[in-house]
Amino acid sequence: MRRLTRDDVIKAVGEVDDVAIAQIIGTGAAVEELAEAQAWIANDEPLMNAGKPLASGRVRELVDILAELEPSEDDDDKKAGPVANQV
Repeated sequence: MRRLTRDDVIKAVGEVDDVAIAQIIGTGAAVEELAEAQAWIANDEPLMNAGKPLASGRVRELVDILAELEPSEDDDDKKAGPVANQV
């Protein structure tokens, strides 16, 4: 298994800040582990239904980092701005 490079991370998760890239590379994960972590982030139900054990080790670390990069519902609410009262 080949360890992640900066280019691998950018190809997989898009443009993110240098700190996030360093965190991802710092896990010591391989390209395949990043792909598995992305699969868990995208939709964990099929993986669990297939009997796959929950992510652990480096994949779990990657899942945690990637989850922090995902926009939250609170961020979406803030972007929408306040709703004006219509009378």
